[in-house]
Amino acid sequence: MARLPAAAWYLLPLCATVVVVGTLKHKQQQQQTKRDNLSLWIDEQQVKMYSGLKMPIYAIMEGKVTPYILDKNFEQYLPVIPSEVGYVNFTWMSGNKKYFYAFDILQSDDENILEPPTVTIETKGQIPRRPKVFRILLPCSGNNSGIASFSIRLIIMNRKGRALPDTPLKVKLRKECMVRGTSKSTSPDSECDKKCENNGWCNAEKICQCPEGYMGQYCKTALCYPQCMNNGTCVAPGVCRCPLGFQGPHCEGGICTEKCLNGGKCIQKDTCQCPKGFYGLRCEYSKCIIPCSNGGKCKGVNKCRCVYGFKGDHCEIGQPMPQHFNCKRPCRQGYCTANATCRCEQGWSGKFCQRSNLSQN
Repeated sequence: MARLPAAAWYLLPLCATVVVVGTLKHKQQQQQTKRDNLSLWIDEQQVKMYSGLKMPIYAIMEGKVTPYILDKNFEQYLPVIPSEVGYVNFTWMSGNKKYFYAFDILQSDDENILEPPTVTIETKGQIPRRPKVFRILLPCSGNNSGIASFSIRLIIMNRKGRALPDTPLKVKLRKECMVRGTSKSTSPDSECDKKCENNGWCNAEKICQCPEGYMGQYCKTALCYPQCMNNGTCVAPGVCRCPLGFQGPHCEGGICTEKCLNGGKCIQKDTCQCPKGFYGLRCEYSKCIIPCSNGGKCKGVNKCRCVYGFKGDHCEIGQPMPQHFNCKRPCRQGYCTANATCRCEQGWSGKFCQRSNLSQN
């Protein structure tokens, strides 16, 4: 199902999914304005809460299931959902068409750790036409610390009862649950007072109780939230030690030995993600054989996007158009320059281009 915070965490391995989501960005922006077809997504704030990265992630977009949801190895790309996260908000809408849904699987593989997930809406019904938020709750049992897998399956049908292609959506994920301090899975230790680390203390039952930010029988394990990405190691609460080639608070960014050019982004060790119109290991090559002139940008194979006032295959035709500077009064037949004076069009003169040269003849 659209358990997409997962997709937000595509950056954990920074594998092929990075490219998939990156290419969806423009389509997502279109979807923001078009919004006339079935969509299911997690908004930017939710994704940031889970992964530290701010961007929307779609499970269904414009009536189609997104490719990474269908990847057979999708589950392998995902980290464990942190113990601090107890729910996921989704937004969905049907737009101008009628769609119906049914959650037919909501189950936990280990109810001693994680109770079956629940939804804050009816398990069957009609998808709302306009954007509406619902929540999937992931309740820990409170009995044991550990990691449990859970499964969610969502069926989507049109008004004729036909299933949306590539549905039902089914995803199996893992959730961490943490019982602070006393845990049924932790045995008493008579030497507990000598073994508790990181300011943990031994309670009356001879079990270490851990301070905020640590876990484990002897409070040795630090917690980072969001989790360290790209095989980074949590060395202290909220502090990640990144492997060679990665950087950032959560090891989410790559390090490129040579700088990415032309607006490219370093997304993985020595791997640049190039903007439209550029390619190469460092985005050093332009897809425009003849460079774009007059401030134009290459946006495809020999396609230039020209600044206002220019046109042509390479933005070679035209002249600069007025920019918005402050003149004391509006220039009637011209435009205001950077030094706050009017530059008049041909055939006009005067301080504010108010006189026609024809009238002087």
